[in-house]
Amino acid sequence: MKRHFEQELEGLKTNLIKMGSIAEESIALAIKALHSRDSVMAQKVVDGDARINTLEIEIDNAIVDLLALQQPVAVDLRLILAAQKINNDLERIGDHGVNIAESVLGLLKLDPYDSLLEIPKMTTVAQDMLRNALDAFIHQDPRLGRTVLEQDDGIDALNRAMVVQVVELMKTDKNAIDGGLELIRISRNLERVADLATNIAEDVIFITQAKVVKHHAEERG
Repeated sequence: MKRHFEQELEGLKTNLIKMGSIAEESIALAIKALHSRDSVMAQKVVDGDARINTLEIEIDNAIVDLLALQQPVAVDLRLILAAQKINNDLERIGDHGVNIAESVLGLLKLDPYDSLLEIPKMTTVAQDMLRNALDAFIHQDPRLGRTVLEQDDGIDALNRAMVVQVVELMKTDKNAIDGGLELIRISRNLERVADLATNIAEDVIFITQAKVVKHHAEERG
């Protein structure tokens, strides 16, 4: 029975890692489509959403079975409870990849954009945070998880700067309004990806150290 439980637990972790890879690919392809002005690539991201949705349901079902049939305790229970949240966060990251791709398709219908402003910097930070959060989960490394938390304020600042720059651009060029709104949407979606990566990093710390660090709960304790 214990061996079966361990196999089920490993299967759960493997599927979460697979889902993380798909979510990462969704963001990467959407941003690549933005830089290369590739509508086919952007549409591929939109069409691929069903893949991650299906996997989310499979993982949810596996989690329910583990909780109902195995009655896990201690670190195994923390892993399963955190896996449920990580599963949801990864599905939402996939959704943000779709949102970015849809904004790319919207931009491609407008005049060519001269500048992406803060988006390249935001992309680098968001992708780095997501990669580190997933690596922290794979290796159960709370120190790597904490590095993700430290990056969150930086991408929030970039998002605020992005909005200010786009608004200024709109004031000087009325033809830039539609494109500017799409760029703000992309910026906000990248900021949300970073937030979700932070959630995953917090869950890794919960799994490995039994500490709740969300909303600075650790400091209050």
